[in-house]
Amino acid sequence: MCRNIRVLHNFEPPATDAEVSGAALQYVRKVSGAAKPSAANEAAFARAVQAVEAATRELLDSLVTSAPPKDREVEAAKARERAAVRYGT
Repeated sequence: MCRNIRVLHNFEPPATDAEVSGAALQYVRKVSGAAKPSAANEAAFARAVQAVEAATRELLDSLVTSAPPKDREVEAAKARERAAVRYGT
């Protein structure tokens, strides 16, 4: 899967429309193999992004968990720590 697609479930505040849209765009780019579609495929690409976006939002709205919501700042700090260890920075 794309490294740029992040977990969007169970965060406080919830995932924004921009985050859902960005994840959908990354997914469609990965599946299609095109970062930017040709003019002939632009409409199909846009429809696919909208469909994935709608499915993602429906999924996020339907998921249930008993775990407390994660804090975005804490999770970002953990990711920075993992990156520092991984890349030695």
